[in-house]
Amino acid sequence: MSGTPRPKDRPWLMRTYAGHSTAEASNELYRRNLAKGQTGLSVAFDLPTQTGYDPDHILARGEVGRVGVPVSHLGDMRRLFQEIPLERMNTSMTINATAMWLLALYQVVAEEHGADIGKLQGTTQNDIVKEYLSRGTHVFPPGPSLRLTTDMIAYTVNHIPKWNPINICSYHLQEAGATPVQEIAFAMSTAVAVLDAVFASGQVPEDRKGDVVARISFFVNAGVRFIEEMCKMRAFGRIWDRITRERYGIENPKHRRFRYGVQVNSLGLTEAQPENNIQRIVLEMLAVTLSKDARARAVQLPAWNEALGLPRPWDQQWSLRIQQVLAHESDLLEYDDVFEGSHVIESKVAALVEEAEAEIERIQEMGGAMAAVESGYLKARLVASHSERRARIEAGEEKIVGVNCYESTEPNPLTADLDTAIMTVDPENEARVVSALHTWREQRDEVPAQDALGALRKAAVGTDNLMEATLRCARAGVTTGEWAWALRDVFGEYRAPTGVGGAPLAVAPEAGSLLASVREKVGKTAADLGGGRLRLLVGKPGLDGHSNGAEQIAVRARDAGFEVVYQGIRLTPEQIVSAAVAEDVHCVGLSILSGSHAELVPDVLERMRTAGAQDIPVIVGGIIPSSDAAALRAAGVAAVFTPKDFGITEIIGRIVDEIRAANTLPPLEVLV
Repeated sequence: MSGTPRPKDRPWLMRTYAGHSTAEASNELYRRNLAKGQTGLSVAFDLPTQTGYDPDHILARGEVGRVGVPVSHLGDMRRLFQEIPLERMNTSMTINATAMWLLALYQVVAEEHGADIGKLQGTTQNDIVKEYLSRGTHVFPPGPSLRLTTDMIAYTVNHIPKWNPINICSYHLQEAGATPVQEIAFAMSTAVAVLDAVFASGQVPEDRKGDVVARISFFVNAGVRFIEEMCKMRAFGRIWDRITRERYGIENPKHRRFRYGVQVNSLGLTEAQPENNIQRIVLEMLAVTLSKDARARAVQLPAWNEALGLPRPWDQQWSLRIQQVLAHESDLLEYDDVFEGSHVIESKVAALVEEAEAEIERIQEMGGAMAAVESGYLKARLVASHSERRARIEAGEEKIVGVNCYESTEPNPLTADLDTAIMTVDPENEARVVSALHTWREQRDEVPAQDALGALRKAAVGTDNLMEATLRCARAGVTTGEWAWALRDVFGEYRAPTGVGGAPLAVAPEAGSLLASVREKVGKTAADLGGGRLRLLVGKPGLDGHSNGAEQIAVRARDAGFEVVYQGIRLTPEQIVSAAVAEDVHCVGLSILSGSHAELVPDVLERMRTAGAQDIPVIVGGIIPSSDAAALRAAGVAAVFTPKDFGITEIIGRIVDEIRAANTLPPLEVLV
């Protein structure tokens, strides 16, 4: 009988997304986590590593070791995995534009350990499409990026057959505003683009197509809408089975299995009443574990305090224990699929499949995922969906406990001392990492390094698989930035569409509404300043590519009557200030989520003073601890907004207030 308990299934891989400061510090953290019962590693790399910069590059300033571990060369990778048996480990690496480079470093370290690379198991994320759409760590244009992905898949299938060379990632699409239908459709369209390119490259024989499909994995987001999220996973599996069977002729059902890992939704974690994040995390985990027929192969959970700052080891341990209690204390793994035969579930899955397949067909008619990226269609759809969701939250139609309802609270002992409730990275860490990089360059044999870079450029100009040239660079002591710049010289760089211009109106300025009142305030202030329109520059300094918040501010400011200057991600403070002066803006808004605000914001302020623009108010938004916010205001920042400030229209109204104050105009009330 299906309801009879039986021997337990093997639990999913339990991981914690981790890495910070230095390779040595991260190695110590990994070994501690493995000792606590973690069954796989999930490596977080810092933004310079992800975007192909060495720690001493101007854009890396303030970003080194912040959101992950810096890996600049083979020596760093050796230290990162010291005393960790790679042949017995399952390692996930969240890396995309530079995925080939990090896999090469990993392979060389494994060889130095004496490992058989044919036995290496793990995953490189390597999904560049979602970087263009949501996370912003892309480097190269779509064509060359797809070539890097194709070459890496072909190489791993032939040389590291247990490795998942790509983890098609819808996780960040949901964080950028994707509906479940968009999340399924955009991810599946990416998979089709990748598989089409691999098979068209001629690097994989016809009889190995099933081996390629079998190594394609997915990384998804599980939000708090439990039923919908669980049905989404079943719909994913159903569509993947159809595509691989009908489009690629894969007959073996094991090859067609939808294989996915998950991190539950970090975007939904709140700064207000952060203790509520624990029940959110548990509910989201259940959506990808309760259903055996759609169960994740690997799960990593965020920590309760990620909306406040960098989690401590204890916070990560708490998230690991949540998984362990479910897997080892409950009877979940003793039963077949508990949702089999449910009419409610089947109806919802069928609806998701129908709508997602229609969207997939629409994207294919445009020429596929890459064409839909370059046209701006995918990005515009995400910005629009996110705007609609934010509008529902602000209107109270979508409730978030502790944020827009049930806001009263007792004092929280978890955050009584905010300075110790999160982990901080030593500000001197960056200087030590840069110094170590310089020592590495000075001590390496320069001739083999330059020869390897020359061979990489030659391969990039031609059609050879780039993995062999990349491995040669790794062994010769080439650095992350040198590898990426060699390819930039051939491929160029790419600035993805922002999606802001094409986003439709999300909130109607109906008479008597808050937006209508703010629009009136914007118009009155513009008139008081001599006519024309108020101009707001929205800037993202440094390497932080999480642009969702910046995009939403830009769209709402536009809808409120501002002229918005938004040039996208990855700008230096110098570029931002130059644009502010050239565009004669009335306010500069900076968005930073990576923790680099303490270095980058004062730099912008100083450059504004040097340029004679010190009277232009500067506001800042991001994940900023309260002590840092106080320091920024003391340095001259007019206002600081954090995730608890969820009302975007109110923020736009505050921006107008700061413009009026900076120009010694009397305050205006917002009347609703």
